[in-house]
Amino acid sequence: MLTPHFVTFAERPDLLARWIEQRDPWRDMEWMYHDPVCEGYWHHLRDDFGDFQFLVYEDDAVLGEGRAIPFSWSGRDEDLPDGVDEVLPLAVEHQEEPNTLCAILAVVDPGTQRKGVSAEILKHMASMARDRGCESLVAPVRPSLKHLYPLASMESYAQWRRPDGHMFDPWLRTHERLGARYAGVCPNSNIFKGTVAEWEEWTELTFFESGEYLAPRMMNPFHIDLDAGEGTYIEPNVWMVHDI
Repeated sequence: MLTPHFVTFAERPDLLARWIEQRDPWRDMEWMYHDPVCEGYWHHLRDDFGDFQFLVYEDDAVLGEGRAIPFSWSGRDEDLPDGVDEVLPLAVEHQEEPNTLCAILAVVDPGTQRKGVSAEILKHMASMARDRGCESLVAPVRPSLKHLYPLASMESYAQWRRPDGHMFDPWLRTHERLGARYAGVCPNSNIFKGTVAEWEEWTELTFFESGEYLAPRMMNPFHIDLDAGEGTYIEPNVWMVHDI
């Protein structure tokens, strides 16, 4: 049975160094590292919100990583930010007392997947939110199987359910089983940009004309503009809300 332990990055820099060496959460998805908003604000997670960045480990073997950031939210679904690219600047720059914790990232080592580690990461985030008096834990979820259905809208996909009534997507289903509710889609959660040459390198495609294209592990098409010399991939996420 899994016996997870949790430490912040600052508490176990040795484990963090080992984790950085062993994991690459977006292997074969280089474009995931090229969201200008995340590039500009990501350092604030460790610099200003270090208590919310943690590792989960067992017997000194790192099993996964969790990153979260507190912000202020009205509690109304319609007031949720448009995903990661709005939450990060809002949390860093907004001066109101935060009342909500937002799960930014949950990564599990491939060797320990399907052992309940992701659920333990969410439980720990909920515990952190509770300890700090937050009313909710919210997550702009990147569904784990949406890339297999890239032409389906995220709005439709998020509503798909199995015959047993549970949500179809495994990552959404994990949230739901822990008590979270679906609160809508954030259509512009991450916006990834690069030159045409970079997109050709990242996707191993050659672009002879402007238009919409698909690449492995993308959840929907991306756009290439040869006249502008750039490509853009806009990725929606799904808001799941855990009441604390």
